[in-house]
Amino acid sequence: MVFSSPIFLFIYLPFVFIVYKTLPSALKNIFLTLVSLVFYAWGEPLFILLMIVSVSINYIMARLIGDKNDARPSARTWLIISIIFNIGMLFVFKYSNFFIDNINGIFGTSLLIPVIRLPIGISFYTFQAMSYVIDVYRGVTRPQKNFVYVLLYISFFPQLIAGPIVIYSDIALQIEKRTETVEKTVAGLERFTVGLAKKLLLANTMGSVADQVFGLLPSEVNIPVAWLGAVAYSLQIYFDFSGYSDMAIGMAKLFGFDLKENFDYPYMAGSIKSFWRKWHISLSTWFKEYLYIPLGGNRKGKLRTDINLIVVFFLTGLWHGAQWTFVVWGFCHGLFILLEKTGLISPDKFKPKWLANAYTLLVAVTAFVIFRADTLSQGFGMIAKMFTGFEMTPAMQSFLQETLTSPVIVFGILAVIGSTSLPKTIYLRLRTHRNTNAIAFEAVSMAATLMILGLCILTLASQTYNPFIYFRF
Repeated sequence: MVFSSPIFLFIYLPFVFIVYKTLPSALKNIFLTLVSLVFYAWGEPLFILLMIVSVSINYIMARLIGDKNDARPSARTWLIISIIFNIGMLFVFKYSNFFIDNINGIFGTSLLIPVIRLPIGISFYTFQAMSYVIDVYRGVTRPQKNFVYVLLYISFFPQLIAGPIVIYSDIALQIEKRTETVEKTVAGLERFTVGLAKKLLLANTMGSVADQVFGLLPSEVNIPVAWLGAVAYSLQIYFDFSGYSDMAIGMAKLFGFDLKENFDYPYMAGSIKSFWRKWHISLSTWFKEYLYIPLGGNRKGKLRTDINLIVVFFLTGLWHGAQWTFVVWGFCHGLFILLEKTGLISPDKFKPKWLANAYTLLVAVTAFVIFRADTLSQGFGMIAKMFTGFEMTPAMQSFLQETLTSPVIVFGILAVIGSTSLPKTIYLRLRTHRNTNAIAFEAVSMAATLMILGLCILTLASQTYNPFIYFRF
């Protein structure tokens, strides 16, 4: 069951919301926990047990660390056990096949390992569990004695499968007591609808184009076709993932929770460093707080800082999947941040200023080609075509004409505009204009939301199932 499925939209979410609102406060967290487990079990009936075991182990480790906080060696032991468990679980289910395949390839061995299916969302809920235990060890947060609260924190269905990654200290007080208002509910519905539209109208349209391009043979690709695929996929992954985050943040508001933002118009960034302050903010923050800083950050000399950066982005790429395309993608971003840090590339000195944004887009879009490709060979081959594919055969021209239909062009333009802060700026200016009638504005805003929702429903009825990209991470 996914956010964009009819069962979720028309049965599950309305049922959960209505029942939740009728329950007394003492039962609301228990109910949310139960429906979150049902939500996950719907798609992962077996792996629900794995998640519960994960939560239980981390809950116990945090309690032991809290109880032994005065005896640091004992607390450190429990922390190490927790980290080994979490990393080990990720390795077994996500990386073991990848590791064995590479061992066989390098050494010519024939080691066998059963094909292990990847549990949905394991990277997200494992990182949340790790951050909770680490923060207890650091003294940032106290160990939670109520197991249901910890289970709700990890399993909360709006953000369980694809984030944003939530830090326990950011949500602990909200779990115990939160404010639910009509205004927050309306804002949540609007935010959810925006996310749904991003996914169904923009991401899926751009994804269809990207799939067609990346399905071509190298001989069928030239500069226009390659760039069409690269730009289409860059828009697809942005609206797919930011759309999911919007839906998660919106649904959380329906139940009184305020989650932090996960995107801040990354395609408007003026450097790759700035890009990562705006793209998948919860992940970049996690790696900064729980890996980069513990490794020494920038406190142990230039060489150590550079090594730390490369390690972080290597692992950022690997976090996305057990595939060399993801690793190289992460390494590319780390390399350009390193070049910016050393001054070999200085986007802040570019004149005119828009060149800095053009440079950032060039790096980000090109790197996403590797991210999308099935193999490194395909990725680098597509990048080569982006800059050297000067041929134009009748078949290539026909492909462009057939692919660039009117709906694709319209939604493509909307996607480009939607990836900037322009729509938000216009909305806020209209809302705060001194001559704006607040009640009338809210009525128009709600009417527009309902119209968009109706369009999404019509689109949903005519589309085949298209899961969110980050479900596989």
